[in-house]
Amino acid sequence: MAKRDFYEVLGVAKGADDAALKSAYRKLAMQHHPDRNPGNGEAEAKFKEINEAYDTLKDGQKRAAYDRFGHAAFENGGRRGPGPGFGSDFNSSMSDIFEDIFGDFMGGQRRGRGGGGAAKLRGADLRYNLEISLEESFAGRTVEIDVPTLVGCDTCDGSGAKPGTGTHTCRQCNGHGKVRAARGFFTIERTCPVCRGRGQMMDQPCTDCGGRGRRRENRKLSVDIPKGIEDGTRIRLANEGEAGLRGGPPGDLYIFISIRPHELFQRDGADLYARIPIAMTTAALGGEFEVPTLDATRAKVKVAAGTQPGQRVRLKGKGMPVLRSKDVGDLYVQLDIETPQALSRKQRELLEEFARLETEETSPTSGGFFDKLKKMFEA
Repeated sequence: MAKRDFYEVLGVAKGADDAALKSAYRKLAMQHHPDRNPGNGEAEAKFKEINEAYDTLKDGQKRAAYDRFGHAAFENGGRRGPGPGFGSDFNSSMSDIFEDIFGDFMGGQRRGRGGGGAAKLRGADLRYNLEISLEESFAGRTVEIDVPTLVGCDTCDGSGAKPGTGTHTCRQCNGHGKVRAARGFFTIERTCPVCRGRGQMMDQPCTDCGGRGRRRENRKLSVDIPKGIEDGTRIRLANEGEAGLRGGPPGDLYIFISIRPHELFQRDGADLYARIPIAMTTAALGGEFEVPTLDATRAKVKVAAGTQPGQRVRLKGKGMPVLRSKDVGDLYVQLDIETPQALSRKQRELLEEFARLETEETSPTSGGFFDKLKKMFEA
């Protein structure tokens, strides 16, 4: 039976680019995969046909030869595609196919084919939670932190081998760092379990790090806290994370800032809010008092005569500095009026006298409200 055209097998045009070929192959391979069609001989045959077509068209040289000579380009000894026996050439091509198609789903970067060993691996990023006071956020400061991490071994320079000793090629993977195992129609490639992907074995491991190339250590670092930093801000310290494997670059350290609640001030962005209780007489007659501020000074708050509960006084420029800016927020003082308690006889007599003299002009809000209630009941 004559072979079908490879472009027809994959369902693409002759001028299809690599992305279109890969997309078509992936869709068809999933559809006719033997694991999805157990005991289906027709699906198995189509799966072989799909793989043969893609193996040819994905290779620039093979594709050029196929476009010129068709199937004849690989006949009479010139054939490099998969044969009926699924020998070593087919296993190699299948490994290449699955690396091309599924490599981005199986761990990211591809490694070179051939005895290159394992690639250098970047160290892990670290997180450090740092709690500061509102005063520290206001003024900014430098803090010392103690971070447990993995650092490169100085004795072996991160190689894991005892100084003065050598290495030898791993006999399990022959220096490739990877081993292959046939499983049905597929060849599965994984990291060598003996050398753990290095491709090389140490003659003697480093006595200080046990051959790991890294050791655990508490590192002391200085962290600059900028003025105006807010709760939940993240500070990144590049290359201060864990040391990489096999001489790879270190990860980063991320410091997450949290700000402790303050006993007087609540923060909203660059503005501060404070609730201050004042005496009823101060609210009625007017007056002034001082409040502490975060810049270690005191600010004067003037209370107008007749101040009502909940009124706010704005103190311009007494709030928080804006991060990386010259701007400064404001401080809002909310006045809570305190009702007198535990009155003496004289105080009570004076208040009773005041109550007899009270008019709608002295208490317009409450007087007007109760007049409305009275009219409602009389209606």
